[in-house]
Amino acid sequence: MRLLKYKEDGELTIISFDDNAIPPYAILSHTWGKDAEEVTFADLIKGGGKDKPGYKKIRFCGKQAQQDKLQYFWIDTCCINKTDKAELSLAIRSMFRWYQNATKCYVYLSDVSTRKRKASSMLAEFTWEPAFKSSRWFTRGWTLQELLAPSTVEFFSQEWERLGDKISLKSLVYKATSIPYEVLNGAPLSQFSVDERLRWKGDRETKRDEDAWYSLAGIFDVEIAPAYSEGAASAFRRLMDEVREGQRCTQDLRHTDPCDDKKRIEDTKGGLLADSYHWILENNTFQQWRKDLHSRLLWVKGDPGKGKTMLLCGIIDELQNSMPRTALLSYFFCQATDSRINSATAVLRGLLYMLVNQQPSLVSHVRKKHDHAGKTLFEDANAWVALTEIFVDVLRDPSLRPTYLIIDALDECVTELPKLLEFVAKQSSTADRIKWIVSSRNWPDIEAQLERAGHKVRLSLELNAKSVAAAVDVFIQQKVDRLAQEKQYKAEIRHAVLQHLTLNANDTFLWVALVCQDLKATPKWNVLKKLALFPPGLDSLYKRMMHQISESDSAEICRQVLASAAILYRPVTIHELIALVQSLEDFVDDLESVRQIVSLCGSFLTLREDTVYFVHQSAKDFLFAKAFNEVFPDGTEDVHWVMFSKSLAILSRTLHRDMYSLKALGSPVENVQPPDTDPLAESRYPCVYWIDHLHDSKPKSSSNSVGDLQVIGVVDEFLRKKYLYWLEGLSLFKSLGRGVVSMAKLWSLVQDQDQLTRLVYDARRFVMYHKRAIESYPLQTYASALLFSPTGSLIKRLFQHEEPKGITIRPAMSDGWSACLQTLEGHSSFVNSVAFSHDSARLASASDDCTVKIWDVSSGACLQTLEGHSNIVSSVAFSHDSAQLASASGDCTVKIWDASGGACLQTLEGHSSFVNSVAFSHDSAQLASASGDWTVKIWDASSGACLQTLEGHSNIVNSALSTLSFDSTGSCLYTNIGTIVIQSSELSSTRDMAEPERPLYPGRNLSSDYTWIQHAGNNMLWVPSEYRPFCLSVCGTRVGIGVGSGRVWTCSIDL
Repeated sequence: MRLLKYKEDGELTIISFDDNAIPPYAILSHTWGKDAEEVTFADLIKGGGKDKPGYKKIRFCGKQAQQDKLQYFWIDTCCINKTDKAELSLAIRSMFRWYQNATKCYVYLSDVSTRKRKASSMLAEFTWEPAFKSSRWFTRGWTLQELLAPSTVEFFSQEWERLGDKISLKSLVYKATSIPYEVLNGAPLSQFSVDERLRWKGDRETKRDEDAWYSLAGIFDVEIAPAYSEGAASAFRRLMDEVREGQRCTQDLRHTDPCDDKKRIEDTKGGLLADSYHWILENNTFQQWRKDLHSRLLWVKGDPGKGKTMLLCGIIDELQNSMPRTALLSYFFCQATDSRINSATAVLRGLLYMLVNQQPSLVSHVRKKHDHAGKTLFEDANAWVALTEIFVDVLRDPSLRPTYLIIDALDECVTELPKLLEFVAKQSSTADRIKWIVSSRNWPDIEAQLERAGHKVRLSLELNAKSVAAAVDVFIQQKVDRLAQEKQYKAEIRHAVLQHLTLNANDTFLWVALVCQDLKATPKWNVLKKLALFPPGLDSLYKRMMHQISESDSAEICRQVLASAAILYRPVTIHELIALVQSLEDFVDDLESVRQIVSLCGSFLTLREDTVYFVHQSAKDFLFAKAFNEVFPDGTEDVHWVMFSKSLAILSRTLHRDMYSLKALGSPVENVQPPDTDPLAESRYPCVYWIDHLHDSKPKSSSNSVGDLQVIGVVDEFLRKKYLYWLEGLSLFKSLGRGVVSMAKLWSLVQDQDQLTRLVYDARRFVMYHKRAIESYPLQTYASALLFSPTGSLIKRLFQHEEPKGITIRPAMSDGWSACLQTLEGHSSFVNSVAFSHDSARLASASDDCTVKIWDVSSGACLQTLEGHSNIVSSVAFSHDSAQLASASGDCTVKIWDASGGACLQTLEGHSSFVNSVAFSHDSAQLASASGDWTVKIWDASSGACLQTLEGHSNIVNSALSTLSFDSTGSCLYTNIGTIVIQSSELSSTRDMAEPERPLYPGRNLSSDYTWIQHAGNNMLWVPSEYRPFCLSVCGTRVGIGVGSGRVWTCSIDL
């Protein structure tokens, strides 16, 4: 961006600034005169233009900026080089943002004068209002965004006299434009519908027809490149297409609206009391976080029930009322008992959704991936990878306004919490315009992860006990007042309740809420008697509530409901609960009775929209830690067994072909909508989790296999009769990735069961091989999956009757499954190297697309995409503890990554040419790298220091040296051309490298023509041309192969 500035000697200068270094500036809005009258960029460069009529506007803007203590100012006539088409296009797309970011916008009205008098009398009082309302400025297309984008817009007459601003003159502006007062007062434009914003355009005119629509792009917060030959109709169509695509992307991104979650939480907890959180606003730690640019992360920590959630609700309200109009505020509330909002991916989706809603232009980062993948981008196994990449792009966007990000209850993020913590710790250290608040319990694991964040402060509720106690007292007062009013307590009862709660709350909001909930259901004549039964402390209260349930007439049915809710992997609906809990079978047509049963467990469970949740994570924790024998008299394994049995019974009854009547074999899953009466309503939970319950129904001390003949028979029958229908169901529920993992789990359980073992093996191979087709198109389960399975496949034979009848030409298939287990797709160019982690759980791949990907071996899901190299990545290697990953690149560097979180830990520089290969020593302490600069370097893996540089000749270390590995002692390096002897040396020593000893062929490798996989120097496996690799890695019986198409595939080879 170029800005103008008057020097002290009065000379006008023009200065260019990078987007991240633009100083405060004023900006001019005006109507253009004739082109020849305006001062251009070329005029300024040549030092001319002062004699043009338009120079008057430059002097006005510069003088007014100086009066407002602004050194710099911007005018469109001369700050853009309009002869450069690329620059002009960029300027048009940036214009709204430039006006929006201006400290002040001056509107120069050349046709409004403060000196003209009424014609009827020279002595009459002057009024400029009629001229103002009819000014040409209100009729021009581009001035609409110049009115709406800046926070401060001041109007000036042709005499440079200030008339007022858009707030003080809003009634006149409204009369001239019909733009609502809320908009002029600064309400976000995204709050107004597309049609309403289009109406603001009115009859405004532009020199070029297309500009009538280009000028609205910023108002809709979309970006369209100008194409001045397209015509107005095409420009309007492109604008609306961008608006609609952005809306569709935002709708798909929405999994929950955190605004609604906040309101629900506040309503559930009885409303937000200002006096219960105001203390934190004056707290020194909070003030430090808020005012200090370097304090970017605030961690609020405290024990369960201390009011952390409501405290953050209060902070959110305070920020909304006090932060600058242009700032963004995004937040998310984790709840372990709500599957919608208890995962790391849900957190990022919620935060992104709020950011995009407030600054719609940010949706462009989401659309880069969403335009290709659709809604599945946010739901499949790779969702975390995609969302983190999108989120980082958003945070790096130079147009991102100052932002507050708030995450409540990190300890209630059930899925992928370590990844979320690592992401927050890393990203909170990157930009001072982004501030974070997180809250959690006092968990050491969370503290250890957040310790890695720079620029953080922590606020412990236990260390602010006095303030918390005062807030709890306010909460008690409000709850008792409400109870007294609703129950019509006498003064002495009200006083007794108030006193008991005050003396026993122990600064715990949740304790107060639970007691008041119980009192609400207690007749007022029993209140005094019951008060004495409420012990202080959450655990004591839970214990009393548990005793109360056990003494009731419904004790057994309540126990079963509690036990089931506690071991279920997600909250379930009333319909699902009835189907899963045996004692509720008689209530299929009596939902109200089931609701009453759940209410009997009200101290532990609650109902929201007919879904059963725990009232708080601490309630669930109590059942396992303090009431285990009462709730699980036969152990949790018995409850899991019941869930497994009920699940298979439900699925056997409900699963069949084409359950949603899609009919068309090519129906994409993204277009599938459940029928109004969903035939799979009670099947959703069992479909996803039946194998998990089978797995967890086994005592931990027993062998890791299923030997029960009843189990073998039930599973065998289900797979033979319902397997394909189960896969269709998983696809409809967008959970096929979980199905792949579940089949791996089932495979581990049925070892040595002969017939069942063979069936499960075949079923697992079937879903792994056809996963891509089935998860995208549910009915391809019966088409592509059956047709392209081997003729000897048990699943193919069992479901042969489901094959499509209309296909007469069938592919010639082999008798058995090929060695290829999975094909992993995601790289956009050649794959050069692959490596298994030493626990065989993950596979890393390096590609010409300059990235490294880490894959889950069981499911085939991409866990991480590691970006940072500026050239092709040639080699990857895991450390022997599988904690770190090294990569070698054509950018002459080696990088060491955290294999779990994906953070780059070290960048090792020192090679002067392409780095071909890397390898860790067996103790993971050292790393070796081979380069085209004819050296091998030995590095300290912890510090990144170069310990040795082994120099040789071009025939020793060059492209021919493509593989490295340490021997077990760390004294030798095995290579594809021989063994190199190394020895311990002082830091950064350099020595000549001896000629390699004869090749030892310590492991598998490729033959020189890439047609064979070799073991111990012998040809072992011939590779067909379409699977011929550039690289491979072998771990046990599994081989990972990268091919030139950008795909990675794995196969199993029995050595």
